[in-house]
Amino acid sequence: MEQKNWHIVRQTVGYYRYDTTAELELLNEIWALQRLLTNHFAPQQKLVVKERIGAKVRKKHDAPATPHQRTLADKGTVCKVVKNRLIRENESLNPAAIQRQLQATMNRLFVLTTSRQGPKPKPAMRTSSSDSTKATRRAS
Repeated sequence: MEQKNWHIVRQTVGYYRYDTTAELELLNEIWALQRLLTNHFAPQQKLVVKERIGAKVRKKHDAPATPHQRTLADKGTVCKVVKNRLIRENESLNPAAIQRQLQATMNRLFVLTTSRQGPKPKPAMRTSSSDSTKATRRAS
């Protein structure tokens, strides 16, 4: 779970309000595609040691690895059936195709959301009667 929504959620879908079933379906498609990109192709470093020396904090991280690689390297916690399923899933993935599909789905969501909201109405402007007669004289 990300600690802050900016990292993946807000960068992917923005700050709009999504409250229709059509938007929910598109969001579910986006999260399924984003899961594949994040878990299979985005390496991350994990904090191994954090020690305080006076006022200074020294942090040490391990080598970058994707969550998929970390799951396959795990000994004892993850069963072989799950690892085999992840290996099969990873073999068929194309990160460029996933990214293109993700962009297309995000564009559909953006169009759906912005078209639903429509433009904000402009406030009516008050004109004096002399202004309206001048405008009608110019028009004729």
